[in-house]
Formats: sequence, structure tokens, C-alpha cells
Amino acid sequence: MRQTKYMMSDGLAFSEEKDMEKLRRLSLKGWHVCDFKFMGYILEKGESSDYIYCIDYRSLEDGEEEEYFDLFSSSGWSHVASEGDMHLFRANPGTKPIYSDLDTIAEKYISSSNTMIKFAIPLFFITVLLWVGALMSSGVLQSILFTAAVIFSVIVILIAWTSISEYSNKWKTEGKHRLASLGKMTLPLLLLIAVIIMFFVIETDYAIQILTSMIIGGIALPTIIRGIISLHHIISRKTNENKR
Repeated sequence: MRQTKYMMSDGLAFSEEKDMEKLRRLSLKGWHVCDFKFMGYILEKGESSDYIYCIDYRSLEDGEEEEYFDLFSSSGWSHVASEGDMHLFRANPGTKPIYSDLDTIAEKYISSSNTMIKFAIPLFFITVLLWVGALMSSGVLQSILFTAAVIFSVIVILIAWTSISEYSNKWKTEGKHRLASLGKMTLPLLLLIAVIIMFFVIETDYAIQILTSMIIGGIALPTIIRGIISLHHIISRKTNENKR
């Protein structure tokens, strides 16, 4: 019976290097990543080994996978797992990095950000429609639309934050440190403007209710998801131990 456990990611857009270093330390303890899991990784128990890890972001068409993975394999990087456009590789220490120049590193962040933007655009329009519906309706329907609008708003904000962070990483790689700093300030500034407009457009009490709900949702939603995933893997691990 193989022994597995779950490792939560700190967010690849915000701490990719930290995630990769953490995976390396766990490999030294005999825990090797074998697959992606929602908001994290699945680790499998094995012999202690020193591996370095790297993420690549690339959209692959049918039939491109073999050539793509062979290219990395010839450079010493073994494919571990893929999830959508994300591909995780590992290699022995001293292997030449997947990205050895600044241009290709910047391209990597752009590829990741473009994927997030494609996902965010339809969600944004759905969120706008939900808010319009919530403001124009009443009673039970308004409550349902309001709840849905808050949830979608939190998701869109998180995706936008991730995408902006990817662009900031790109600009930082290119040496555009001021632009990178400005990029990180963009989302908080836009949120502040949105809050100010909201207080002018709708009643103060309703605006406070919306703002409070979004703050609570922004904190609670990721926490609940993390808690459920962690609990699921704890129960699974206990079940496997009892079977043995």
C-alpha cells in the first residue's frame, strides 16, 4: 500500500520558488511529489533523494506532448505531472535550468497570465450580471443573486490578483522594478476606487453589507477549501493506515 500525503501550495503566482524549494526539502525526507491536487500537490513516500523542481506553463495541442516532454528529458528534466497548462518537472541538482535566460523566463510568466485572463473574462461578465440582477430584484431572488455575486466576485478578484502578480514577476525579471511595484499596487487601487464608487451609487447600508460580505467571503472561502482538502487527506491517510 503506497503512502501519500497532501502539500498545500502557497500560490505559484506569489511564491513559485518557495513551493519548489519546499518540494526539494520534502524529497530529501523521502516525500516525492507525484501529482497536482487542487491548490497543492500529492506526495508519495519513497527513498530519500535530492531533486530540484521546476514549473513550466504551456498550452499543448494534441500530439505535441511527446515532443515537448522529450525536449525536457534530453536536458535532464523528468516530467512528473501536468494539470491543464501547468507542467511539473524534476532533475538532479546541477542540471541546467529549464529557463536559462531572462526572455524565456518572462515568456513563461506571460503564458501563465494569459491562461488566467482567458478564464477570468467570462467570470467577470457573469459577476456583473449577477450584481445587476441582485440590485434590480428583491426578496428571496435578491438574496440568492447577492450570495452568488459575492462568491463570484471573490473568485474574480483572486484570479485578477494572480494574473497581475504574474505580470509583476515578468516585469521584475526584465529589470522593470518600478513597473513591477506599480503592478502590485494596481489591484488594491482598483478595489479602493470600486468601493468609493459603490458608496456613491447605492445606499450606504447596502454598500457596507456588500463590502462586509466580500471581505468575509475572501477570507472564509480559501480557508474552507484548504480545510476541506486537508481533512480529506488526513481521513484518507488514516483509512489507508487502518487497512494495513
